Amino acid sequence: MPKKIVVAPRPFRVFTRRDLDRIPQLQRFGNDELLAMKAVANVLPFRVNEYVCDELIDWERVPDDPIFQLTFPQPGMLPPGELDRMIDLLRRDAGDAEIQREARRIQQGLNPHPAGQVELNVPRLDGVPLPGMQHKYRETVLFFPSSGQTCHTYCTYCFRWPQFVGLDELKFAAREADSLVAYLRAHPEVNSVLFTGGDPMVMKTRVLRRYIEPLLAPELDHIVSIRIGTKAPAYWPQRFTTDDDADDLMRLFEEVHAAGRHVAIMAHYSHPRELAPPVAQAAIERVQNAGATVRCQAPLIRRVNDDAQTWADLWKRQIVLGAVPYYMFVERDTGPRQYFEVPLARALDIFTTAYRRVSGLGRTVRGPSMSATPGKVLVDGIAEVHGEKVFVLKFLQARDQTWVNRVFFARYDEQATWLDQLRPAFGEKEWWFQPTIRAMRRQGWQPPWGDRSRVRKRVTNFGHVEWE
Repeated sequence: MPKKIVVAPRPFRVFTRRDLDRIPQLQRFGNDELLAMKAVANVLPFRVNEYVCDELIDWERVPDDPIFQLTFPQPGMLPPGELDRMIDLLRRDAGDAEIQREARRIQQGLNPHPAGQVELNVPRLDGVPLPGMQHKYRETVLFFPSSGQTCHTYCTYCFRWPQFVGLDELKFAAREADSLVAYLRAHPEVNSVLFTGGDPMVMKTRVLRRYIEPLLAPELDHIVSIRIGTKAPAYWPQRFTTDDDADDLMRLFEEVHAAGRHVAIMAHYSHPRELAPPVAQAAIERVQNAGATVRCQAPLIRRVNDDAQTWADLWKRQIVLGAVPYYMFVERDTGPRQYFEVPLARALDIFTTAYRRVSGLGRTVRGPSMSATPGKVLVDGIAEVHGEKVFVLKFLQARDQTWVNRVFFARYDEQATWLDQLRPAFGEKEWWFQPTIRAMRRQGWQPPWGDRSRVRKRVTNFGHVEWE
């Protein structure tokens, strides 16, 4: 019988950019190095908790330690000119207003909302926009609870960094669940709701209940799964083990399971070290014992996990713990992408090499995948067709459902890091989906999926209601 993991409670203590001088482990850095960190932290979000500092970072290896790169501001995250300008402002004790103006100028040039998140993803109900929601793919609605728009620790690569830097006009957030329930009633084709942020797991369980319990109503029986996107299992596993409402959280998962819905914790694990502490392993076990599944995803990040063995070790450790390897993403075209991105050709090589090193149980993972404007695009391979070397691409998800699982080809480009840097193969002047995307932008596209005349209801052999 496996030995039960026992973990002691730990108080949550967090550091932000104003606390950089007070983090004990940073005393090894010189004044100029700390100043550069502060300069970056005035432009891009910084927040780290004591558990990450004490348990996950190998301070003898900084600044090259992967978890340090993942959580602490790095000078290379800003272009040299922008970094120098911010350092100069801090060095001469410029006022907050001047520093913030310069930070805003830099932030606006970092593509704060990639992939059509504002103009194409925000749904409407009775003609009214629902800014705390996104409905990009037919079956899945994303919900951004207002109380979950922070994290236990921020990742330096974060593609949702505008949520955390005070840019209210760029923030997705919803205060009430009523609009979500009303929208789901009108859209029976939706079978999965993803709570995201930020990190919904920063909310107390009593708050999370207000959003989840209404989804268990019989009238919403077309909702099959409730997903929670979170980094908490890596950065604050105590949320599931010893926090004062951890037991209530497990009861909530059990209630969802008892109501015939599936709970999936979409856990972001970027490096095997995040799974090493006993408390991290205990968190997974507790979630699974409450009837939920842990699915694991992360982007491929230069200086953090751009190595095939790192990914193979990560997936194998997830298998041992009963978690499901799910996605390897490509670093999105936003924020400090130039510091973290990896060329698609190299990303595919890393993925393929790691994929070969795991058994079939680990080959549930998909990647490398780009969450681009038209959909989730998988880099599926490299081939030679009619004498031309090409990337083989495939839609795993798409705005137009008829594109899903469709294969298409791009000219091979060893330096390209994102879909918009690739060109169609075989002499085509533009991608076959681009006219549709342009039309969507012009027409203020809204999905036609809520038309009930086009959605058919049926009862399965197991007595569940499904919408087709």
